[in-house]
Amino acid sequence: MKLVEDFSRVKILVVGDVMLDRYWWGNVTRISPEAPVPVVRIQRDSYVPGGAANVAVNVAGLGARVTLLGLIGDDPDGACLRDGLKKAGVLSETLVAVKTRPTNTKTRIIAHNQQVARVDRESTSALSMMEADLLCNAISEQIDSADVVVLSDYAKSTLSDRVLGHIFSLAGNSQKPVVVDPKGKDFTKYVGSTVLTPNRREAAEACNLEPEADHLVSQAGRRLLDKLQLRAVLITESEEGMTLFEKGQPPSHFEAAAKEVYDVTGAGDTVIATMAVALAAGADFRDAAKLANLAAGIVVQQLGTASISYEKLVSSLADTRQRLRISR
Repeated sequence: MKLVEDFSRVKILVVGDVMLDRYWWGNVTRISPEAPVPVVRIQRDSYVPGGAANVAVNVAGLGARVTLLGLIGDDPDGACLRDGLKKAGVLSETLVAVKTRPTNTKTRIIAHNQQVARVDRESTSALSMMEADLLCNAISEQIDSADVVVLSDYAKSTLSDRVLGHIFSLAGNSQKPVVVDPKGKDFTKYVGSTVLTPNRREAAEACNLEPEADHLVSQAGRRLLDKLQLRAVLITESEEGMTLFEKGQPPSHFEAAAKEVYDVTGAGDTVIATMAVALAAGADFRDAAKLANLAAGIVVQQLGTASISYEKLVSSLADTRQRLRISR
């Protein structure tokens, strides 16, 4: 397929909250005598890039070129993250290392293929003037060479108002599409973006709608589209698939591609990465959303933070090409 073949010709700039996802794998044979909690005997551990770093890994996995910008700590977790990025084929030289905050790290304890607990080590304090300057300067140096900009917001403070304003100003001047995976209840901070990819809960909160409101997705999609002057909104709905809203077009709903769901960790990263790469390769919003839905269906069938690959997507696309009817 010509569209997918063109993935190798595009370059994506990913900016956001980079993280390290660490896993402790073990089993449970007894309850602690100290408290009514399971005792997990650790058998092995592993780590992979998470957050915005996982978005970058997904972009690279699809065969596109990627530049990753974000803050990490000058600590062992930061070194592990760099190592994980190197193994995934993502350069980490553009990451800004600071001594003032730790590398955001999520440690998941897995027993018998089920998550027992999660331990977070992170900083959500506002960026200092120096940190914001370092990040904005790096963005200025990298944005011109990108076809599409991806903002991966995990509410860990990297995408501050100042940083967002800087990105939208530069992207607007050069007419570069900006695709955003949003967080928080106030989406007005993303005015200037091209596409938003919230999940159902995030969209409801941003529009002050009850989670179980009738026609929630339809209401939220239209409100976000109009209020934020977006070209498109893609709302992900877990096992119910996802729905695309475009200016002047009826909504397009895509049924979930996964036959079995083992773990949704990282699925949103895969969606935004695939959407961005497809748009950069020349896809329209509908075809880009179809590919993103297909890619998400692949990664949720894996346990732990997972990423898509070009080979997996092409294989799955070959199996379902008649149903998807992608135009190119």
